[in-house]
Formats: sequence, C-alpha cells, structure tokens
Amino acid sequence: MAAFLTEPLREGITQRALLELLILGVVCGPLGVWVVLYRQSYAAESIAHSMLPGLVIASLASIPLGLGAAAGLAVAAACVAAASRQQAVGPDVAVAVTVTALFGAGTLLALSPEVPVRLGEILFGDPLGVSTGDLIASALLAVLTLAALAFGHRSLTLSGFDPQSAQSLGGGNARAASLLLGLLALTVLIAVQALGNLLVVAIVIAPGAAALRLSRSLVGALAIAAAGAVAAGVAGIYLSYWADLAAGASIALCAVVVFVVAMLVPRSTAPAPAARLLS
Repeated sequence: MAAFLTEPLREGITQRALLELLILGVVCGPLGVWVVLYRQSYAAESIAHSMLPGLVIASLASIPLGLGAAAGLAVAAACVAAASRQQAVGPDVAVAVTVTALFGAGTLLALSPEVPVRLGEILFGDPLGVSTGDLIASALLAVLTLAALAFGHRSLTLSGFDPQSAQSLGGGNARAASLLLGLLALTVLIAVQALGNLLVVAIVIAPGAAALRLSRSLVGALAIAAAGAVAAGVAGIYLSYWADLAAGASIALCAVVVFVVAMLVPRSTAPAPAARLLS
C-alpha cells in the first residue's frame, strides 16, 4: 500500500501535476457551486469549447497559445453573455448558435497543416507536462479568482437567492452574472494546460453539483466542492499512473465519480432546497 502511494511521487512531473491539480481544485470546486446555483453549466461548457478559434489562431501566428486561449475566452464570454440576453429566441438557443459558430470556425482553422501538435494537448490536457512556470502562473491566476469570488460573494449570494433585494441593495443580477462568466473564463484559462478545454468542465461542474447535494449550507458546499475537486485530481493522477491511461481523461472520470457517489447518498441525508443554503 505504501508503494502504491509513494511510487508516483518519486517523479518530478507527477509532483508538479499533483500541485497543479491542488491549485485547480481549490478554485474550480467553489466556482462550480456558483455555476450550478446560477444554472450556468451550459455556459461553462460553451465558454470552454468556444476558445478553440483563439487557440488555433495563436498556433498559426506562432504566439503563445495561452494568449490565444485568453483572447478566445474573452470573446466567448462576451458572446455568451450577449446571447443570453436575447429574449426573442431564448438564451439556450442563442448560446447554442454562438458556440456552434465559434467551435466550427476553430475546427475549420485547425484543418491547416501548420497547426502544431501541441494543440492536441490544449484540447485534451496534459497535466504531466506542467512546468514550474505554469505552476506559478496558475497560482497567481488562482489567487486572483479566489479574491474575486470573495469580493463578489455578497453580490453573488443576493442575486442568486434574492434577486429583488439584490437590485434594491445595489447588487445587480446582471453584474453578478457577468462576474461569474468572467471568472469561468479565467478558470478555464487556468485549467486548460492540465485538462484541456474539452475536459475542464468536468472538474468545475461535477464537484460543485456533488457538494450542493451533500451540504445544507453555502459555506459547507464551497468547502466540500474544493475537497471533491482536489480528490478527483489526485485520484485521476494515480489512476493514470497505475492504469496507464490519459491523465486528463482520468481526472475528468474521477470528477464524474465524485458526482455519482454524491447522488447515491440517501434522500434522508440530502440537503434542503437551495434557498435554505444561506441558513
């Protein structure tokens, strides 16, 4: 048993991967709680997938893929936010059209033979390829995201549970929604190296949904989500190491397992409705 736990830790690439996933879990878990409460899971998926054009353009222009990802995410977040306000066709349809257009454009651009192989790592993740520089960048972005969540906690809470009071107290539902979408974009940028834009949503949504199932308080849900996301990341690395599976896919699978386990909790111990999470 000791060898099972310690052998993967002998390699520096695994140590860096575990540290990266610890950082990601602390950020993605709590953010996922808000995403689920605000019913923005589809928007999270949309933002992640819509970054593809920025990635491909960056690779074709021989500039850092991270910059392309950031630009793509900014455009995607703005498009999703604008599309969600279109009442004539409905937010779901508008977002679906936006995502399809962006992802289709990225796919067409990706047909170029000049696109580097590393684009595949960005799409599907490579946590074992994380460098010390990536860890520093992830830590800085994580601190920024957590600080923004802490600063916007009151606004998010009011808008999520009492929209009418939020307006009278100066919170603003649109402001809270914009904050959440912006943090989603930043989080995807943080996690893209480890999980890729096609798998990153799993570690955001699954632990957050599981935490809301297990906790009767908002603070408890935020803490459980962070723990669940970290556990999924660590378990995924060990699964990848011992089963010789792709690391990013293993982490996403473990995140889904966290959610499935939470769903198996008997109804008698399930939490109260979301409106009572503030008590």
